[in-house]
Amino acid sequence: MADLDMVNRDPNNINDHLKVSFEDVLAEPEGAHSIDCVWSLSYKCFNCWKNICYMLHTLCFGICIAAEWGCEFAYIAFVHIWYITPLFKILEINCGCCQKLYGMCVHCCLDPCCEACGLLFTAFKKDG
Repeated sequence: MADLDMVNRDPNNINDHLKVSFEDVLAEPEGAHSIDCVWSLSYKCFNCWKNICYMLHTLCFGICIAAEWGCEFAYIAFVHIWYITPLFKILEINCGCCQKLYGMCVHCCLDPCCEACGLLFTAFKKDG
């Protein structure tokens, strides 16, 4: 297993849609100007509380949610290994028998008809 990358925590860009900055949420229309210090403090407040709330939620719920997802994926692996894959093997064996039976019936019933039609149409010759 590869080492955990503590710098780039989303190397596959799974959560690119969650990258939200102050400018994505709050912006003043052109021509409207608030006091610069209010705008600056709003920027700092937004980023501070976004980061604090994320860290608090991660600390309080992150480990429990990660444990639940670990159990969920373990269960999925268990079901696939011990139930679904053997079930597909059973279906493959049984469908193989059904395919042979169906093929024999189709050949038995249709081959004589197709051969007769073929012989019938060979009687028509194109005049050249």
